[in-house]
Amino acid sequence: MKIKSFIPIVLTAAACSLLSARIALAEGFAVPELSVAGLGTANAMVANPEERGAFAYNPAAMAFHQQSSLAVGSLFINPNFSVRTTTGKHDSSGVDWIAAPLFQAAIRINERWSGGLSINAPFGLETRWKTGTFQPLTGIAILPSPPFAAGTTIPLSPQPTRSKLEILNFTPTATYRIGEHLAFSAGADFYWAKSAQLDSSITQLKGDGSGWGFNLSALYTKDALSLGLNFHSRATVQIDGTYRALNNTLVAIYAASNGLRGTPPTQSAQLDLDLPWRLTLGARYQVNPKLAVEFDWARNGWSEFTNTEVTSERTGAVLANDVLNWKDANAYRLGVTYQLLDRTQLRFGYSYDETAQDDEYFSARVPSNDRNLFSIGISHALDHGWQFEAGYMYVMFKDRDYSGARPYTGGAEINGTTAIAGNYEANANLLGIEISKTFNAL
Repeated sequence: MKIKSFIPIVLTAAACSLLSARIALAEGFAVPELSVAGLGTANAMVANPEERGAFAYNPAAMAFHQQSSLAVGSLFINPNFSVRTTTGKHDSSGVDWIAAPLFQAAIRINERWSGGLSINAPFGLETRWKTGTFQPLTGIAILPSPPFAAGTTIPLSPQPTRSKLEILNFTPTATYRIGEHLAFSAGADFYWAKSAQLDSSITQLKGDGSGWGFNLSALYTKDALSLGLNFHSRATVQIDGTYRALNNTLVAIYAASNGLRGTPPTQSAQLDLDLPWRLTLGARYQVNPKLAVEFDWARNGWSEFTNTEVTSERTGAVLANDVLNWKDANAYRLGVTYQLLDRTQLRFGYSYDETAQDDEYFSARVPSNDRNLFSIGISHALDHGWQFEAGYMYVMFKDRDYSGARPYTGGAEINGTTAIAGNYEANANLLGIEISKTFNAL
């Protein structure tokens, strides 16, 4: 095999390693915490007509508030990942805390109509595995050809290193109230991937992009019972970026085959990041004037990931076509609010979230597993329509002792193989603070 003819194989294999990882980002790090009120109740908020923090979970709730409002806050996430492999125990060396914005504006137009704008970060990731975390993989030998000696190997070991994804969602909505008990809402979802970086031990991809979706909501409330529904459509975020090889051998092969000196194989690439549809149904019951309980069921449409392509922006050629057979995943959420004082409310929550990753497509970039979420929160009403809220959540992942669904036999595809076998552990701490203010209706 000539070196020149070997180049497409090398680049395609490296692109495959990036592709298989970047899809896993959204699954393992979908972030359902959209307000501090939601953080305190483990995201059981879709059927709540009382709290301003419910608007991000169900914009139809705006119809049951007599005033306009503005809320600003931040969510702070502290993820912790570790894996024990044949090379020892390794901790992810990502940043200690990740900040995500929380913003909600609600404008009451008249008795029937309200408008809103929500800004939050429903998807995101920041992990870093040091080179050497996983067992070195077999290189690919090339035939003798100048300037390389016989037996030269290319260490195609696409082990994940740094993964970073920041996606903001801008959600303008319009709400219409039908009679006393029922309201509907419709709006758009604009997703902005402000930063995407996906590195392996041999390649790097940086880029950004955007995409559109839509959302629909409904809320019914009568006496002590409220029923809520919220749906976000699937969306595709087109990411444009720069793809290049980091491995010195790959750089040398590319330069030699193209008559260049010291020039790395860098090219513009495009990939479509598919975000799943999201459906949440909930029921809330006001037990007495102080105590209310809500149960929500949420389902994320991860089965949308059947295959995804990475293409060259210059030629349009397919660099990789990765097959992904994930499954839809459920979450079961229980939230409780208790009015401790006239101005002070306590919040408690528990959620059980399923993972969408079977062993067959497990990714070391996102060591996801089923998880338990425990939360607590507080809100306190101040004078002149101001309100302060705070919340804390602890996320406990089930340990995943992964031995691999199939043996690693070489090449770039390592997801689901023995190449990433290990005992994975993870947990996360989330803190949130938010302040809001009500205004007279227009």
